[in-house]
Amino acid sequence: MNPQEVLPICIAGEWRLGTGDRYGTRYPATGEVVAELNAASLADVEEAVQGAHHAFLTSGWAQRKPHERAAVLYRVAELIRAQAEPLAQRQRLDNGKPISETRALVASAAGTFQFFAAACETLEETITPQRGDCLTMSVYEPMGVVAAITPWNSPIASEAQKMAPALAAGNAVVVKPAEVTPLMALELARICEEAGVPRGLISVLPGKGSVIGDAITKHPLVRRVSFTGGTTTGKHIAHIAADKMMPVSLELGGKSPTMVFDDADLDHAVNGVLYGIFSSSGESCIAGSRLFVARSQYEAFIDRLAHGAAQLRVGDPADERTQMGPLITDRHRDSIESYVAAGVDEGGQLRTGGVRPDVAGLPNGYFYTPTIIEGLDNHARICQEEIFGPVLVAIPFDDEDDLIEQANDSVYALAAGIWTRDYKRAWRVARAVQAGNVWINTYKQFSIATPFGGWRDSGLGREKGRLGILQYMEQKSVYWGLNEQPLPWANH
Repeated sequence: MNPQEVLPICIAGEWRLGTGDRYGTRYPATGEVVAELNAASLADVEEAVQGAHHAFLTSGWAQRKPHERAAVLYRVAELIRAQAEPLAQRQRLDNGKPISETRALVASAAGTFQFFAAACETLEETITPQRGDCLTMSVYEPMGVVAAITPWNSPIASEAQKMAPALAAGNAVVVKPAEVTPLMALELARICEEAGVPRGLISVLPGKGSVIGDAITKHPLVRRVSFTGGTTTGKHIAHIAADKMMPVSLELGGKSPTMVFDDADLDHAVNGVLYGIFSSSGESCIAGSRLFVARSQYEAFIDRLAHGAAQLRVGDPADERTQMGPLITDRHRDSIESYVAAGVDEGGQLRTGGVRPDVAGLPNGYFYTPTIIEGLDNHARICQEEIFGPVLVAIPFDDEDDLIEQANDSVYALAAGIWTRDYKRAWRVARAVQAGNVWINTYKQFSIATPFGGWRDSGLGREKGRLGILQYMEQKSVYWGLNEQPLPWANH
């Protein structure tokens, strides 16, 4: 990638420079600019939405048979797989994730398009039970222009999870990628066009969320917004949506509890907890950032966990052996450090980590060590606020009722993990914990076939799942009169 090249953006099928401010995207491992582009402007937003609306009305995409739209989406999946390695390397430069993880994200994106292609061509509409002299049916129609606002932590996977069902449903899609990670959305738009998605149906508008995202959300022709990101921004979008009477899906923050009982398989639990919080450098909405361990096992478990955390390989994302890459920006690392300092000020003790490591050859990268803090209770600030980094707070618990009360004592309710050999306890706790997603004796495993979302401040609505396509469609009831005689009301 040539950092001197100014990348075009996609505005209703036109690939040209944005008319907003010039900026550079930086590789978090070095701090160096890897690509330059012009952000979209408010004028570009207007052109993109109007162009998307026109394409929706005139391209015929919405009128294609479901299997015909599906054929295009299958082709998208094929093209992603054919270009998997270049895409994974570009994703690595986009947000600094280790190459092993970006390969998995690319594979996930391909699988998502394949899944929603199948969902599209097998979606059934319904003849409802007859209650009178009418044949009654429930059918689904595309909405028109929908918006996908995506985060910086897993761009290609997040964008696929919104673009694929929206296109499968027959809509036009305006994508607003995170300002610091625009590259993969542009790649997906290019691939979709190559696969046969009609020109104009997709736009990609990089820029500041507070400007570009806000303008897209407020636009009267945008019929739905799917947003993944911070809770504060999500609530702002919800307010706009309420004024517009517009449906939204919001996948927001988390402060997920992981619970280790005294009968847990410790080998599985240690590895699962490490993966749940420190993979992706902790920059994950479902990161298991609050750890509750049965008091009888606490010291032995934390010893093993701290040793495992200290052994994790933090380093060059291009190295196949790297387990943790850099954080997304230096400013974000500063924020994480301030949370750790606040935890220590409140009486917490560092069990491991809490420093910037020396990574050979990458002195300017935004690296931070996996960090475990103990000695705090669940009311501490770092137990209640989302840090979005590799910081784990460990707390012992005494009984199941106490545990459930603490686990549920959070404004967030996105995910939870349970480690126990007792299947009855696992079921009981899984039902009692308040979270949209629960893992039992595993963690951070995903399936595009399984709905995903959170409760309370962790969001509303669901993505993924076979019926995820319906999030991007309007339901319509059709009554087909079968009566032999005219309706009697008007008779004299």
